[in-house]
Amino acid sequence: MAELIIGILALLYGLYTIYLRVRKDSKAWGKLEKMKEAYGEKAGTAIHIISYTIVPIAVGIAGIVAYCLGIKVF
Repeated sequence: MAELIIGILALLYGLYTIYLRVRKDSKAWGKLEKMKEAYGEKAGTAIHIISYTIVPIAVGIAGIVAYCLGIKVF
């Protein structure tokens, strides 16, 4: 059951970050500016998108699939 709960929460977080990106709410991205300063404009944005959007969505989908297949991860 933990796989399902964590999967749903991670998926919702990833979708929420997509919503914020589309809405262009720059106040919500405190770490983005620091990443841009450290890694450059393109690389900082890419790292931020991967770590705060793509990875949570992938973990969420994997958790939901694991629950549906009966695989115990936690």
